[in-house]
Amino acid sequence: MSRLQLALNVSNLEESIAFYSKFFKTEPAKVRPGYANFAIAEPPLKLVLFENPETPGTINHLGVEVFSTTEVVEATRYLASEGFDTDIEDGTVCCHALQDKVWVDGPDDSRWEVYTVLADASEPPSVAGDGLCCTPSNSTTSETTSCC
Repeated sequence: MSRLQLALNVSNLEESIAFYSKFFKTEPAKVRPGYANFAIAEPPLKLVLFENPETPGTINHLGVEVFSTTEVVEATRYLASEGFDTDIEDGTVCCHALQDKVWVDGPDDSRWEVYTVLADASEPPSVAGDGLCCTPSNSTTSETTSCC
């Protein structure tokens, strides 16, 4: 079995463990002072957390690809039931694909998306004004996400 490993710097290990336990519906496999890891079965992922207040939240955004809009809707309902604020984007062009997705904020301003690819985008989208790829839209406007 293989899985992706993702190591993150976090400012508050306990807060991060609480968030990722809810988000991935599993408890950490190992917790040590300043360290925790999760062996997540679905999606296959080894998530490693290092408590490092000097460099928290160093990744742009993170995501889980699912295979249908129904799964995005189910994820949205679950995340909302766990008390997360959700930012829903249906029919948005991101990363050269038409997608349905939901975003939640994690610890240290990390952004997580659950998304499905609906189709290839025929036209490359423009880069968002701040230059970040896959930056979620401003939920107070009708603008959609622009990605590289």
